[in-house]
Amino acid sequence: MIPRLRRALAGVLAVTLLAAAGCTADDWPAVPAPSTATGGDPRPNIVFVLTDDLSTNLVPYLPSVLALQKEGTTFTDYTVTDSLCCPSRASILRGQYPHHTGIFKNHGADGGFQLFHSRGEEKSTFATDLQAAGYRTAFLGKYLNEYLPRNTQGTGRPYVPPGWDEWYVGGNAYQNYDYALNENGVVTTYGHRPQDYLTDVLSAKASAFITTAAASGRPFMMEVATYTPHSPYTPAAADTAKFLDVKAPRTAAYDTIPDHAPHWLSRHAPLTTKQRQTLDLEFRRRVQAVQSVDRMITSLRATLDRAGVAGDTIVVFNSDNGYHMGEYRLTSGKQTAFDTDVNVPLVVAGPGVRAGQTVPAVVENIDLRPTFAELAGTTAPAPEVDGRSLVPLLSGATPPDWRDTALIEHRDPATDPHDPDYERDSANIPPAYNALRTRTFTYVEYVDRSKEFYDRTTDPAMLDNVIAQLTPQRLAQLHQQVLTLTACEGQSACATAGRSQRSGS
Repeated sequence: MIPRLRRALAGVLAVTLLAAAGCTADDWPAVPAPSTATGGDPRPNIVFVLTDDLSTNLVPYLPSVLALQKEGTTFTDYTVTDSLCCPSRASILRGQYPHHTGIFKNHGADGGFQLFHSRGEEKSTFATDLQAAGYRTAFLGKYLNEYLPRNTQGTGRPYVPPGWDEWYVGGNAYQNYDYALNENGVVTTYGHRPQDYLTDVLSAKASAFITTAAASGRPFMMEVATYTPHSPYTPAAADTAKFLDVKAPRTAAYDTIPDHAPHWLSRHAPLTTKQRQTLDLEFRRRVQAVQSVDRMITSLRATLDRAGVAGDTIVVFNSDNGYHMGEYRLTSGKQTAFDTDVNVPLVVAGPGVRAGQTVPAVVENIDLRPTFAELAGTTAPAPEVDGRSLVPLLSGATPPDWRDTALIEHRDPATDPHDPDYERDSANIPPAYNALRTRTFTYVEYVDRSKEFYDRTTDPAMLDNVIAQLTPQRLAQLHQQVLTLTACEGQSACATAGRSQRSGS
């Protein structure tokens, strides 16, 4: 455990007792802060930056994230539970796999904000955990697909979910201009002026929150969820003339079909000249767009410094999913089990976090909720949460019983034209699948019964599906682990299900 947190446990005992007695967050201001040498609460503040569709190949264009990596810990085998916005974000909020949240899509009967809300899942998230522990909380940016700023959900005013003290959230604001924000229950519209660019607006509001929260002496937790670099990949006006020579990376997987690829993928023809040009243009716009994210992170860290709380704040950088751009002959998109889509950045820096550390342990987005809870000196409800806290890993220790297998669950593709992740060419979207990802291999079971197995130790680009080389016993073992993981619920059961008897091929 981080030494800072050990010191905090005694200080938060009063808060824990109040919570057990049924007190709410409204009671916290009357509770004296734990005393330290400086007289403040010893628990760290948390600034969580969640980007949209930001793949690992964009990190080199983000100096602020490269700096975070030097100062903190990078998780090299961080896997999302589904490479699709809403299921991934639901997993982050709840600490649960999609089969536990019930959120498999961005819209409709098995996904989206309306289902998340109707199931009562907003009543227990990392926000409610931290608010109950005495933290001041704020959410800015993109929440869940289908959420609209003017939604009231029967409250009579623009809806703000439980757990959030401050709320500045948009709807379909992917253009980054001409959008509306629900600002603490009041809808405010923004236009197309340079100063209306959404990432910059969120940055300014986030800095204002930090300044106010830091002055209160109360610990705070803030999530800033940008729409950048989601399509249509809109950069700020100041960035449109930058990186004009950048092209989509020509990796080993670019315009290449894996050997023995499943049917849905094997049909793809080589990329056309026009498709290559479009991919280059889109990648360039993505690089331009994330410059606003880079400035935002730099600005937030400067604000933390000015407010005197930089040394007391954990900064977390993350993405809801990755993105492929020409790899495997697929035009721009996501939703596959390839590493381009499911292995995304997770960088953490701050007090007690080992600097310059890379952690190869298998971690998932379900682990963020219990991590935030432990940082705040509390716990997420173990029977409800499928993930485990990353706090031991941040200080350099990996528990001996840590999982070696991540689960990815993907259901029917996004076919609603109103879905921001809708793809007109359905051939680019895989059928429903469940997948296992370890440090060494990826195994995929599709609904049409086709399978994939990539040994990433010898085939890091995932270009040779060697499923036919596995023994019947090995196939049965893998299938059984898929069944066990896709049925697990709760921290204990999912931790056990995530430990395989064998991690090689």
